[in-house]
Amino acid sequence: MPISECCNIGVVCCKPEDSIPYVAGLMRQYHVGDVVVVRQEGHERIPLGIVTDRDIVVETIAPEVDMGLVTAGDIMSTPLVTVREDEGFAETLRMMREHKIRRLPVVAENGGLRGIVTTEDIINLLTLELSMVSMAMAEQPVAESHLRR
Repeated sequence: MPISECCNIGVVCCKPEDSIPYVAGLMRQYHVGDVVVVRQEGHERIPLGIVTDRDIVVETIAPEVDMGLVTAGDIMSTPLVTVREDEGFAETLRMMREHKIRRLPVVAENGGLRGIVTTEDIINLLTLELSMVSMAMAEQPVAESHLRR
């Protein structure tokens, strides 16, 4: 299954010059823990980096930095690790594990942002798949008993 089938397409984005209070406001408004920093190239949003709620705490609040002086571009995590939309589930997990990240932007061949996949998305998908396997296992003896009457 290509990772594009289970990624979130409603990615919250900002520009590198956006202020940290603005980025934090986006996180609050959309109930997310990350904002992808992008630049516009025609109709495509090209991801440059990512700012997480943890980045804001560690880079601005803890050291008591004046948040009016810092932008998303200043604290975004770069280089940004991305996964191509046609990559498989296993490759996506391998990349997350290798880079020790929980959020992975999904991009098209031309580098345009298509979505984002998180460890939560993967856990939810695996939980659903395991539930379906479990139901099939539980129902199999009943189905067999009806065949063998």
